[in-house]
Amino acid sequence: MAKGRSRNEPPLTLLIVEDQAGHRRALEAHFSKNYHVLTAEHGQQALEIAAKHPIHLLVSDLIMPGGIDGLEVLRRIRQLHPDVRAIIITAFPTVATAVEAMKHGAVDYICKPFDLDELRALIDKTAQEYLQSHSLHATPVSAKSNPVFHAIVGQSPEMQKVYELIHKVARSRATVLIRGESGTGKELVAKAIHESSDRAGGPFIAVSCAALPETLLESELFGHEKNAFTGATSQKPGRFELAHKGTLFLDEIAEVPPAIQVKLLRVLQNREFERLGGTRTIKVDVRLIAATNKDLEQMVKQGTFREDLYYRLHVIQIYLPPLRERKEDIPLLVDHFLQRYNAENGKQLKSASQEAMQMLMNYHWPGNVRELENAIERAVVLAEPDAEWLTPDLLPSALTGHTKNV
Repeated sequence: MAKGRSRNEPPLTLLIVEDQAGHRRALEAHFSKNYHVLTAEHGQQALEIAAKHPIHLLVSDLIMPGGIDGLEVLRRIRQLHPDVRAIIITAFPTVATAVEAMKHGAVDYICKPFDLDELRALIDKTAQEYLQSHSLHATPVSAKSNPVFHAIVGQSPEMQKVYELIHKVARSRATVLIRGESGTGKELVAKAIHESSDRAGGPFIAVSCAALPETLLESELFGHEKNAFTGATSQKPGRFELAHKGTLFLDEIAEVPPAIQVKLLRVLQNREFERLGGTRTIKVDVRLIAATNKDLEQMVKQGTFREDLYYRLHVIQIYLPPLRERKEDIPLLVDHFLQRYNAENGKQLKSASQEAMQMLMNYHWPGNVRELENAIERAVVLAEPDAEWLTPDLLPSALTGHTKNV
């Protein structure tokens, strides 16, 4: 165990990337007493492991089969785990090799053939430096360090930016506009902002602006008085009233008709409105979060979305990247959904097989995280009761290229 590590704390995770099976097993056996050791045969496997697990220390061979060398492994793992400490193993030591390794963030390199005791001393020294560094710094904002992010899965650099923005804007009253394609998880981000704010004890009310026709949407948002329209047999408070002292999330804001856009602008400016068919002005304390998958700027140019409302909504913008731009999060998402749907269906799938995971990683995911979730739920439902692995035959034909009957 590295010095400075409490016996009650889990050991640091050491990822060893070595293509020779005998060397890999020897290294794992040698270091497993003091570290949580994970091993990979090649670069792609290392990246898949790093997407699923926190990696503190990395020992990687420089030259490996498969087209991803040790420096590329280090570069991409540092995107997932910026604080990782890495040691590169090389059979061809040169000054240029050392310089290149340091440029990519390696703390040291060791030459083949090496003595295990020499490597152990180097790893223990690197582990000690890691622990000393982290005792001086606060834990960064992430999905793991903040419990309100538990429903948002991802450790990619793109998602780290999202977590940081949520953390920064949560305690303000500023209106937030969440942008991103359908299925990227915009409502989850809105909930995380609410739960991170001082309004967390208040209501979180969500409305899909595309799900209702204009007359019903107006009533849904602002409420109505008795006899305001045919069928209004009693007074009804709107979502703005119900969200008082809390957060109102308006999904698909681009679908709001122009007449209702005027009323929304007034609420954002003055925090007041009248119910449909009413004359009494109602004041509310509501934090508004909106979301869209449309190009609002283009809609403003076309005259289909009010420019003044756009600027009221566009105080703070959070962009949710599509899944194809953060594919390193796919293994993490797969395991997350497997746990959920295993529990719901009484199955025990451990993870995706290597072939299935490669298909999941190669697919372009036009439906984003929602499409991935549906694919995993389908696979769990179709899996045999005693199946341990998600295999290619359980995946939709869009991923495998084969037509299926199910």
